[in-house]
Amino acid sequence: MVDFAFGRYTTKHKSISATSGSGSADVVYTVPPRYLSQITFLLVGNGGSATKKIYVQRYIAESTSYAHIINGMDILQYNVASVVDGSTLSLKAGDKICAYMEAGATFDITLSATEYYDPAG
Repeated sequence: MVDFAFGRYTTKHKSISATSGSGSADVVYTVPPRYLSQITFLLVGNGGSATKKIYVQRYIAESTSYAHIINGMDILQYNVASVVDGSTLSLKAGDKICAYMEAGATFDITLSATEYYDPAG
């Protein structure tokens, strides 16, 4: 049984280069084997000089499928968007957060998560 009283914190950052999704998207974060993860912070930043679109997907290991968290969100030049703000996104072992962008864009993604050991995982 997972003990949610004890978690380890992690923060990941990725500069996005992919311009197509699913298996071609950049992997920002992967939940380690035998862990559950709760993402409490997900920030997307556009460092370019034009408004561009960003796409963020969740890879669901159990079904080997992808689901959009953000599907073509326009972010103004030199601006940020807080995606997981005051809520929690829960992931299982092997699940991933992936991202891709419109061609010619400059995006960075930062996320913070708490990982909980799952002995049955």
